[in-house]
Amino acid sequence: MKVLLVLIISFILTVVISRLFVDEWNIILSGNIAMMLMLWFASLGHFMFTKGMVMMMPAFIPFKGALVYLTGVMEIILGPLLIINSTRHIAGIILLIMFVVMLPVNINAAIKRVNFEKATYDGSGKSYLWFRIPLQLWFIAWVSYFSVGI
Repeated sequence: MKVLLVLIISFILTVVISRLFVDEWNIILSGNIAMMLMLWFASLGHFMFTKGMVMMMPAFIPFKGALVYLTGVMEIILGPLLIINSTRHIAGIILLIMFVVMLPVNINAAIKRVNFEKATYDGSGKSYLWFRIPLQLWFIAWVSYFSVGI
């Protein structure tokens, strides 16, 4: 829920700021800035809650800790690449792949009832999927529209 709030609030603020200071509604840039800020916010979890994020992954995945750090770094790097016209498309495609690959991890975490912030198995469980799956689809649609141009 927090990442969705960061995305929506930062989008509204950047749209309004672009209108006030540049005298135009720069929707595409605002959408990409909002995604960048959301990615940066989400990346914090990779470094603050590494143990819990490792617990989210299925058992067959090797190098879980390294993957958590790698995806956090990728979110930090890909965010600004969304702002640059010449790198936006490729950064968007990489993010789409990441969002698709991360969905099974989120499903696994819900089934295992992982609370990644506490690194425990007392999370909200399968009911969380009613929020998480549409949220993941929302992120995919957002990047498809604002970054990839689909």
